[in-house]
Amino acid sequence: MFSRKNQAEKTAEEAWEHLQSAWATAGKSAGRAGRKSRKVAGRAGDRVTYVTDEAWARANAAASALAGRRPRRPWGVIVAAGLVGIAAGWVAAGTARAALERQAENEEIELAETAVMVTPAPDER
Repeated sequence: MFSRKNQAEKTAEEAWEHLQSAWATAGKSAGRAGRKSRKVAGRAGDRVTYVTDEAWARANAAASALAGRRPRRPWGVIVAAGLVGIAAGWVAAGTARAALERQAENEEIELAETAVMVTPAPDER
């Protein structure tokens, strides 16, 4: 039992050290990003800002994981995927309905073209 606790404590300490390192790196990146964004115009500055934002997001996610908090559900992505699925289903249903109507029309035309008129024989009494 003690070995598990020690292993858990070691893992938590290692995770904490990694987290501190990530925070420090993110802080350094943020400082550099501020200086660089003043010097560099355009896309290069945007790229540095993106990298810094990503570092902060990952560090915050790591801190939340260590604190035992679960990540939020990406409701925007879930709703968007649902809407895309509904749209795809609507398109598929419309296409299938149009194909069935064309098939029914073709069968009706074929039956009309091949219909044989049967006239009853005259009654001979």
